[in-house]
Amino acid sequence: MKVAKINTLLKSSKINTNYSVQGWVKTFRANRFIALNDGSSIKNLQCVVDFKNIEESILKRINSGAALHLEGFLVKSQGSGQEVELQVKKIKIHGDSDPDEFPIQPKKHSFEFLREKAHLRIRTTTFAAVMRVRSALSFAVHKFFQEKGFYYINTPIITGSDAEGAGELFRVSTIDPKNPPLDERGFVDYKKDFFGKETNLTVSGQLEAESYALGLGEVYTFGPTFRAENSNTTRHLAEFWMIEPEMAFYDLHDNMNLAEKFITGILKEVHNNCFEDLTYLDERLAKEDQLKPLADRSPMGLLEKIKFVINNEFKRVSYTEAYEILRNSKPNKKKKFKFPIDQWGVDLQSEHERYLVEKHFRCPVILFDYPAEIKAFYMRRNEDGKTVRAMDILFPGIGEIVGGSQREERLEIIEKCIKELKLDAEELSWYLDLRRFGSVPHSGFGMGFERLVQFATGMSNIRDVIPFPRTPQNATF
Repeated sequence: MKVAKINTLLKSSKINTNYSVQGWVKTFRANRFIALNDGSSIKNLQCVVDFKNIEESILKRINSGAALHLEGFLVKSQGSGQEVELQVKKIKIHGDSDPDEFPIQPKKHSFEFLREKAHLRIRTTTFAAVMRVRSALSFAVHKFFQEKGFYYINTPIITGSDAEGAGELFRVSTIDPKNPPLDERGFVDYKKDFFGKETNLTVSGQLEAESYALGLGEVYTFGPTFRAENSNTTRHLAEFWMIEPEMAFYDLHDNMNLAEKFITGILKEVHNNCFEDLTYLDERLAKEDQLKPLADRSPMGLLEKIKFVINNEFKRVSYTEAYEILRNSKPNKKKKFKFPIDQWGVDLQSEHERYLVEKHFRCPVILFDYPAEIKAFYMRRNEDGKTVRAMDILFPGIGEIVGGSQREERLEIIEKCIKELKLDAEELSWYLDLRRFGSVPHSGFGMGFERLVQFATGMSNIRDVIPFPRTPQNATF
């Protein structure tokens, strides 16, 4: 008999039919009612045991966490809470579960506890919902770009460049740390390392993606990136995934148009395809919010935030205009911002970004034309000599979710920037070649995938939206 998925049975109109199901026991009540879940749905399938056909020795082995194969008859449910139930005629136990040892008991667990059980937390309702949403978002990313004619490319995980220039890198080396080869100055001689130079795990695939955009036209990369930032916060991971499209012949406005369509498009997809999971997560977030002091409660529910982004046009505002709004705002004048806005050129913080989105404009915001001093060397300089063609997209509850720019395509200007910042021009010679041979205006942006999953699920800690988080002092599992 073919095994059916629980999400299919819960929607099935084919009652009074024999089915097989497989899954894990959530609860087993009164030695008769099994709540079974196979990961396909937020809901469990109630399975009612027929005592006449099941040996008592089998029933004694059924506990929370056990894996079962059940065969039975799908009927209309006699109780409330579900439309259908399975009248069980046959039980096979795939795997036992010791009730005294299994840590994911049918009760509320703290997220801190579940992070210590990351290999088992997927058995909980919340984490199963989050990971289904994550999967749907991932598929939506590929679907969006593929339908727009973009080419998916895989940029190197091991690289010699630091695209962000922050220096927070994980070194990749085969050199013996106890007996490293030294050069004439007494420094480690990386010429004798595996790659013949210093290498690290990538912080971004952008630079390599640019080279492919200047040949294929429109490309995107979606893969793991790494940052050795020793930061134990709810917003940082050492290993995370980045979505990075790069487009030839795009200026900043083309870039902003694409980014807005991209975000609204994939959020619509997940809203339509994961509505049950999102509804559950919305209700969970609302209950959690009720336990907080009034001042700390979220101004919008989860589904409300998603619709807020989908249904509102993004407001486009220059950094300079945003600076004036923030400088003259009540929170700034009353010194309620943790980081006061006191001079043009300051790097805006999450509290400022959220004020613009949630209080002032009341819609998603795209800030553009940032001060050159706070942005990367590869961003196109404006004629004013002070700003660059950068853009950030700001969301409610989170602040910046996308960062991008029109890239500097003029060789003489990017060479000047590299010299001023004392970057290694020889190391970046291949990148400069893109400006030497057939340079064109081009743009791109980056989005941290986990930040997007956080927004779409309402999870407050970024460690809870990736299967196995990598953070300082933590590489378990």
